[in-house]
Amino acid sequence: MEKKSQKTLLSLPRNLSAMIIPKAERIKDVEEYYFSKKLHQIAEINRTGADVINLGIGSPDLPPPLHVIESLYQSALDPLHHGYQGYKGTPEFRAAIAQFYQSIYKVTLHTEEVLPLLGSKEGVSYVSWAFLNQKDIALVPELGYPAYKAAAKLCQANAIAYSLTEKNWQPDWNILENILKTEKNIKLLWLNYPHMPTGAPASYETFERVIALAHQHKFLVCHDNPYSLVLPQRSPISILSVPKAKEVAIELNSMSKSHNMAGWRIGWVAGNPQYLTAILQVKSNVDSGMFRAVQDAAIEALALPIEWHHERNKEYSIRKELVIQLLQKLGCSYQEPQEGMFVWAKLPPHASDAEKFADSILEKYHIFITPGTVFGEKGRKYVRISLCSPQQRIIQAINRIN
Repeated sequence: MEKKSQKTLLSLPRNLSAMIIPKAERIKDVEEYYFSKKLHQIAEINRTGADVINLGIGSPDLPPPLHVIESLYQSALDPLHHGYQGYKGTPEFRAAIAQFYQSIYKVTLHTEEVLPLLGSKEGVSYVSWAFLNQKDIALVPELGYPAYKAAAKLCQANAIAYSLTEKNWQPDWNILENILKTEKNIKLLWLNYPHMPTGAPASYETFERVIALAHQHKFLVCHDNPYSLVLPQRSPISILSVPKAKEVAIELNSMSKSHNMAGWRIGWVAGNPQYLTAILQVKSNVDSGMFRAVQDAAIEALALPIEWHHERNKEYSIRKELVIQLLQKLGCSYQEPQEGMFVWAKLPPHASDAEKFADSILEKYHIFITPGTVFGEKGRKYVRISLCSPQQRIIQAINRIN
């Protein structure tokens, strides 16, 4: 009887009939995440016997140090660590984050100014839910991380893009200030440096100017800061280092990229405790806290010496040189300065559409690179390549082009 029911389940048609219950209006304009769809396509290609080299996604292929993994194991041996944990994380974990900020960014945080999250991507939604009402406006960078815009739409708020200049990928101040003067109900502005996808470094002058505008026009700035320890060209900067920033700004951060712990889902939001309390009102109704063993391992990872980060960056530097060779083979042009775990490059003169270009590379060479249009229309003549593949795979991609 059991085998028969299993056979029935397996024989169900792939395209089932239309849903009886319609989906909510709030997701009407929210598309499935680009990489979710693309990974399915890559899996289908690989099923034909092909071997797609995935250079599109920023998921670190290197592990955290062995003693960090060992601390996870040791903590998990304690029977008491398997129950629900506090929504705010352990005091020890929050203290470790505060110490990390003091060491890396020279920013003083109290433990009540830190709220751990299950990855900073979770925070993008929580911040939006906590502060955006219907018809409020969230300003998102063009180019930028697609989740900022999607989160605003899920709140049934409006997302308005502000331009970044192609010269240095900092805000176009004339356009931004004009938006601030003409639009009402601006509640939130998203900022992200080192910038993804372009790799533009953080600028203290940019942070100062945005904080001044936030005070003038009364909106909240949320700075997304997960890349500052990956191939930095100078000392990492936090927006919270700007005077009076905590009155109008909060900062998301993550261990995914900086500590090779993407799958562990460890992040946080830092800033004024009153803002964090509003975010906690959302978070405490969605998740049930972070596994204690993960928090204990994160404490060990946050205490890693800066030399460990230097060693990781040496590997990324080698990969970056190889990726630049690959881009040259494709006829793309590359421009410094760039930080983070991606390389942003302009299409060759004969190409005008990033998606068509990336699809042609996937079809012809079985190499997946990310079209710049994933991050906005200004990316139509750009592509992004990740440094999260071993040197051998990048060399293999170069040889396929050859």
